[in-house]
Amino acid sequence: QVQFVESGGGLVQPGGSLRLSCAASGFIFRTTPMSWFRQAPGKERELVAQISSGGSRRDYLDSLKGRFTISRDNVLNTVDLQMRNLKPDDTGVYYCNIGIGNPRDWGQGTQVTVSS
Repeated sequence: QVQFVESGGGLVQPGGSLRLSCAASGFIFRTTPMSWFRQAPGKERELVAQISSGGSRRDYLDSLKGRFTISRDNVLNTVDLQMRNLKPDDTGVYYCNIGIGNPRDWGQGTQVTVSS
């Protein structure tokens, strides 16, 4: 079955960096656009970044441009999110999922907490 395993979150001070990784399985990864989402406390889940199947196109939430970078490895079936200059508003649980059509079952996500 489709499965996503996110990792790499943690506690970081404002201005710090984290790299999240997602291992995907159960579908043909190399032909599937992928996305990262996040859910802040008390808020709905939102789309953060998306990458095309081959990696040539990347789109971001406007407020995150220049700070976050999405990438993928179609051999390892992973999609990463490099996050720089983190701010307290970036706090939340981060999830990956497919980037087309309805999302599949969500993984457990990885918690990112930005706090001094």
